[in-house]
Order: sequence, then C-alpha cells, then structure tokens
Amino acid sequence: MEYMTTASTSQQTRWLTDEEQRVWRAYLHATTLLEDHLDRQLQRDAGMPHIYYGLLVQLSQAHRRQKRMTELAKDAKITRSRLSHAVARLEKSGWVRREDCPSDKRGQNAVLTDEGHAMLRRSAPGHVSAVRQAMFDRLTAEQVHSLGEIMQVMAAGLQPEGTDADLPWLR
Repeated sequence: MEYMTTASTSQQTRWLTDEEQRVWRAYLHATTLLEDHLDRQLQRDAGMPHIYYGLLVQLSQAHRRQKRMTELAKDAKITRSRLSHAVARLEKSGWVRREDCPSDKRGQNAVLTDEGHAMLRRSAPGHVSAVRQAMFDRLTAEQVHSLGEIMQVMAAGLQPEGTDADLPWLR
C-alpha cells in the first residue's frame, strides 16, 4: 500500500505490504497456536499453565533456586501483580515459597521448593517433547538458525534500555 495521510494527525502511516501482512498474520496465528499447544500439554501433564512452568524454570536456574520477585517479574516479562498471583498459586501447590529478602526489608524472594524442583524434573521431558514436535521437528537446521537470528533481532529492538522505560514488569 502507499503511504496514507490520516486526517486527525496529518502524519504518514507506512501500511504493511501484502507480503508483510501475510507474514504478520502467519506469525500471530502460529504463536497463538504454539502457546495454546504448550499450555494444554502442561495442564494435562503437570497441572499448570505454560507461564507457571516458565517461572519454575527461572527459579531452577537461579542461584540457590531463588530470585527476588521484582527480578522474576522482569525476567518473565509479566507485571508484578500477575507474578504475585502466579506465585500464590505455586505456593498452594507447594512448589514455591516466599521469603523476606535479607538485604531489603520491603523485598521478597521466590524460592523453588524441593517439591517444585521434582515437579519440574518430572514435567520437563514432556514439555521438551511438545516443543520439539510443535516447532523444531517441523524446521530444517537452516530455518532453526534463521528463526533464532530473527527472534534475537526482534527482542533486541523491543527491549528498551534504562530504568525509565514504560514496561509492565517495571510497574
């Protein structure tokens, strides 16, 4: 499409080309289906949504299997409120516990429990199989490499620098 002028702002909008629109819609369709596929697999096999699994993974990889709640929200790219709700659900399952942060009286750490670590170890093989089946088994080695590069470029361009960035996980 050509550049079009909007009446309200008098700015030019660079509309997507037909090919860009096709790629954009394919991306949205595929990512929605992939997230649904992974959620269903984890709900069926582990009784948790994909986002909770991701939080357990983050904690399992952290020093002493614990992380400050604010850092966990930032790394998971979710709001602190959503993280607090997720951690409360994980606490009810016995997979995570909260502890006061010794270096900051206002802060809290999320800690992966032994039971949570065991759940993660039990559910990881099925999750990896679901990821492999849904994504990597469908792509050539060259496509995997290209997709990795593309995702890194996109992430780098979308991750603002500085503490004044308006990001949900900083609110």
